[in-house]
Amino acid sequence: MKLRFLLLLPLLVQLSGCAVNPATGKTDFVMMSERQEIELGRNYAQEIARQYPRYADEKLQAYVQRVGERVARHGHRSHLDYRFTVIDSPDINAFAIPGGHIYIHRGLMAYLDSEAQLAAVLGHEVGHVTARHSVRQQSQSTAWNILGQAVAIGTGVGAAGDLTNVLGGAIVSGYGRDMELEADGLGAQYLARAGYDPQAMIEVVEVLKSQEDFARDEARAKGQEVAPRGYHGLFDTHPDNDTRLRQVVAAATPLANGQGEIGRDTYLRQIDGMPFGDSTEAGVRRGQRFYHRGLDFILGIPQGWGLINRPDALIVHSADQQAFLVMSMEPVQQSMSAQAFVRQLTGGRALAQEQSFQQAGMDGVSGVVPGSAAKRVVVLMREREAFLFVGAVKNGGALDAADPRFMEIVRSVRPLQANEQALAEAYRLRLVQFKSGQSLEKLSEQMPGEGDRLRRLRLLNGLYPTGQPQPGDWLKVVR
Repeated sequence: MKLRFLLLLPLLVQLSGCAVNPATGKTDFVMMSERQEIELGRNYAQEIARQYPRYADEKLQAYVQRVGERVARHGHRSHLDYRFTVIDSPDINAFAIPGGHIYIHRGLMAYLDSEAQLAAVLGHEVGHVTARHSVRQQSQSTAWNILGQAVAIGTGVGAAGDLTNVLGGAIVSGYGRDMELEADGLGAQYLARAGYDPQAMIEVVEVLKSQEDFARDEARAKGQEVAPRGYHGLFDTHPDNDTRLRQVVAAATPLANGQGEIGRDTYLRQIDGMPFGDSTEAGVRRGQRFYHRGLDFILGIPQGWGLINRPDALIVHSADQQAFLVMSMEPVQQSMSAQAFVRQLTGGRALAQEQSFQQAGMDGVSGVVPGSAAKRVVVLMREREAFLFVGAVKNGGALDAADPRFMEIVRSVRPLQANEQALAEAYRLRLVQFKSGQSLEKLSEQMPGEGDRLRRLRLLNGLYPTGQPQPGDWLKVVR
C-alpha cells in the first residue's frame, strides 16, 4: 500500500497549481499561466470563426469594439488585447473565451435598448475574463481527470464521468451561479468606472426575463413543453438571486460619480437597419422553406423539423434530434459527374443501393454507406460545386425510419425563381417615432413574421408584456 501511494505522488503533485486572482484578490486553483491562457483563447477563436459567422457590418463591429474597450479599460486585466465581435446569429447570447475574446450575438443586440445595456453585457463577459472563470473551470476539470487517473491506478476503479469538455460547456451554458454573480459584480464596477449607469446591469436582466417569459408563452402556443434556453450570462443567476444582484450593483453605483451615461439614441441609431432574425448573407428560413440568395438555392424542411445554420454546413434534424441530415457545399476542381465525385469521396468504392438521377438541371447520385450506423449519401452537381448530403440516425437507430424524410429534403433543393428573390431578403429593424393617437396594435400589424406580433413589438422595446410608449418615443419595429 505504501509503495502504491509513492507511485501516485508524481500525479498528485500536478494538482498543486495556485495563483492570486487579479480581480478578486483571492487565491485560486489554476493550472495555466496567462501566456497559456492567451494561446488557448487564440486557438478557441479560430474554431469559433469556423462555426459562427462574423456579422458583415464593420461600422457596427467598430462601435461594439469601442464600447467594449471603454469598459475593459477599467477592468482588473486592462493589459489584455480584448477583441469584441458581433456574431451574425439571431440567438440571444453572448460569451467570452480565455485571453480577452468576447462575442455578442446580433440577436441579443436587437433586444437591448441603450449603449449602457450593451456595455453591461460586455462588462459581464469582461468580468468572466478578469476573474479567469474559464481557466478555473478547466483547471478543475484537469485536476479531476488527473485525480481520476490516480484513483484508477491506486484502486483499479476508473474515474466516474468525463470532465474533459467542461470549458466548452461553460462557454455555452454558463459557469454556475457563484461565478455568474461574480461576473455581474465585476461588470457593474467596470460599467460605473467607464461612466455608464450601473443600473443598466439590472435593466438587461429585466430584458432577459421578459425574453424567457415570451419564449415560454410562444412554446406553449406551439404545444411545446420546454421553452428555448436564453442567454447564459446575467440571466443564469436570476431570478433566484435578485437581491444579491441589486447588492453588487448598489455597491458599484458610487463609482459612477453621479448620473451615469445611458446612450439610448446613440445605440438605436447604430442598430437601425440591422437584420432581425436570419440574415440575407447566412440564408433565411420562412416557415418550412430555407432560402439562400448568395448560393442560389431553396430547401424544404419537414413539418416539426429544426434547422441549424452554420457557416460550414446546414443541418436539418427531427424534432427529437435523433435524425440529422447535413448539407455542405463542396468545391469541384474540374468538371465531373456526380458519380465521379462520389468515387473521389469514397476512394473508388460504389455506394450500396446507388442510383443516378436528374434534378432541377443537376446531375445527382444517391446511395447508402452500409454498416451498424448506416448513412444516406446524396450528391447534386452544379457546375464547379457539389451539394453534399449525409443523413444519419443517432444511437444506432435504423436509417429506414428517417430515410424518406432525408430524400424529401434532398428532392426539394432547386435554384431560386425570380419571384422568390424577395423571400431570401432578411427582415430588418427600423426606427419609428411614436405619435399621439397612434397604437401599438396598428404598428404591429405592419410587421412581418409569425407568432404574436404585438407581443414581439413590446418585447423589442422593453414594454413586455403590457407596457405603453409615450408620444415622441423612438421604437424599434421590424420591416
